[in-house]
Amino acid sequence: MTYQIPPEAACFVDREPEQARAFGAFAEGNDRSRPLCLVLKGLAGVGKTELAFRIARHVRDRYPDGVLYVDLDEWRRDGAVEVDDVLRELLRSLGVGAEWLERSFQARRKQYWTRTDGKRLLVVIDNARYGAEVVPLLPASGRSLVIITSQGPLYDLEDGAVLELPLGPLDDGYALDLLRQVVDDPRLAAEPEAAAGLVRLCSGLPAALHVAGRWMRRHRRRPLERLLAELTTELHDKGVAVVERVWDAAYTTLSPHTQTLYRLLAAAPSTSFTTDSATALLGMGREKAEEALEELESAGLLDLHSERIRLPELLRAHAARCAERDGADDLECAEGQRRIVHWYLRQAQRADTAAAGTRLTLAAAVPPIENSPDVSLAPSAPNETAASRALGWLQTERLALYGCVRIAYTLRLDEEAWALCEPLWTHYLDHPYSSDLVETFRTAVLAAQRAGQVPALIRMRCQLARPLWERGDVPGAQEQLEKALAAAETLSDTDTDRKLAASVTEFHGMFRQAQGDWAGAATDFQTALETHRTLNNTYGVMLQTYRWGQALAGAEQWEPAAPLLEQAHTMARDLGRERMTARTAFALGQVLHRLGRTDQARALYDEALTGAVKRSAQQDQAAIHDCLATLAQDTADETQAAQHRETAAIIRRRNGALA
Repeated sequence: MTYQIPPEAACFVDREPEQARAFGAFAEGNDRSRPLCLVLKGLAGVGKTELAFRIARHVRDRYPDGVLYVDLDEWRRDGAVEVDDVLRELLRSLGVGAEWLERSFQARRKQYWTRTDGKRLLVVIDNARYGAEVVPLLPASGRSLVIITSQGPLYDLEDGAVLELPLGPLDDGYALDLLRQVVDDPRLAAEPEAAAGLVRLCSGLPAALHVAGRWMRRHRRRPLERLLAELTTELHDKGVAVVERVWDAAYTTLSPHTQTLYRLLAAAPSTSFTTDSATALLGMGREKAEEALEELESAGLLDLHSERIRLPELLRAHAARCAERDGADDLECAEGQRRIVHWYLRQAQRADTAAAGTRLTLAAAVPPIENSPDVSLAPSAPNETAASRALGWLQTERLALYGCVRIAYTLRLDEEAWALCEPLWTHYLDHPYSSDLVETFRTAVLAAQRAGQVPALIRMRCQLARPLWERGDVPGAQEQLEKALAAAETLSDTDTDRKLAASVTEFHGMFRQAQGDWAGAATDFQTALETHRTLNNTYGVMLQTYRWGQALAGAEQWEPAAPLLEQAHTMARDLGRERMTARTAFALGQVLHRLGRTDQARALYDEALTGAVKRSAQQDQAAIHDCLATLAQDTADETQAAQHRETAAIIRRRNGALA
């Protein structure tokens, strides 16, 4: 069972009435087809998320199909949530492989409904602002429970299956109890008036009390009265929110390099990060970065609930105000952003090489960066390969990479902006589902255009075209490809430029193929093939031969397709390209099957299936079992046909595919 709730907090008080109401509602049951939605609403810092976790832990055994967590602030861009990307993450948590995810938002919603139908799931949705961003994430089962946290009412959630629990600040007694749990300090008993003043200053908000407690631990020798005076001086009359007053006070006690990192985190490309990326952002070496992160943690200015270090949205806004107020000048932010962009570009290029091997790329490799060590891309698990580790890194860091493209474009680092999209293309081929990716590639086109770098502009237009046509924007894709083809006419006769021109022709052929224009696609692939032959590019020859054969097969020209696919299959095997060996085997098997050469087709299907199993490519496995079932039926082996059909159906059900 997937379980995504963090361990229980060491310090927690009160909220018994709210918990009793929630457990009472759960006990009454829900006879509707939609899940019960528990909405915890209240001020920032009032403890909504921790209460949601506490309730989820208490009832987890009632939901054996999974306990999931999603923070909408992690997916928020300019105030709006990319809901289809959140659906993707939920589906992945429910066991749907990347290759099985539906591409359109509506299809993905149906896939989520299918996957959650009748299930006992518990989903915690944190930091919701509008009901409209929650509704698509509701499981399609009245047996499920959804716990939602929000700072205000969610008016557009339907009535009837919604229980709202407003959370107010803790009263002074409970607030003092929580402070004692956070810091077991004799000063609280020895100086009761100062302790009461500290509690009042925190206004009953657990977030503020936690920061105040950590602040006390850091200054154990100072009288509590003095600490209270330091905290309140020049803050009470500024009209700043109470939590921010405590955060300001915590910030002022930080060492200079820790203050610098905190300010820079406001301009980081993502709300979550690692020690490695924080080191690059600070630019003072790993030791200083680790010291700063430890100090920020002890000051309560970082969220360590998740696997990655996280700066929540409210703290990020506070850090931005600190940067505006205390940053030496705008150069501090810009220099930090330049460092992080260059560091991410280097890591992404390294990951690209590990995942995709040697291929046509246009950007120069970024050299090692002083005081910013590289991440390790070495396999760390028994069945992990260097390629899978690199692809995993690209997947984990994708939001930061998208953010780096936006930052680079804003800073007019145009070459860095489009260069980041070369490794992001490798990620796209493995995960072609992100909504952010289209806008990222659009930004790369603008960057290459502004820089006047024609080869890069051609490459970025091609990269943008494919996700456009795969999302149904055929006119948009056609426009990008026509401009890329026109620009390719101006390229020089160097080997690199000729490879690029062949790549544009290949993209155009793939576009035609996607529209069912098999003859046009075959012409494009044949043209690209001739270019690769003159360049003695063996891999390019193999790939275009395969694509040409596929296009002929799509046009049902089985006889001319067979020798092309046979040649591509032999070349792929000789080159040691396992994935292409399996794919060419499958394509050739389908053609020979059509030609009635069933024994050869069966052997090729078996070879392709072995390769798909080795790669854990379950979508390929299901497709091959479909073909094996058809072949068995054609040879009157109904038993084998039924077995293959059932195996394919099991694979699809297991991976959450729509029927």
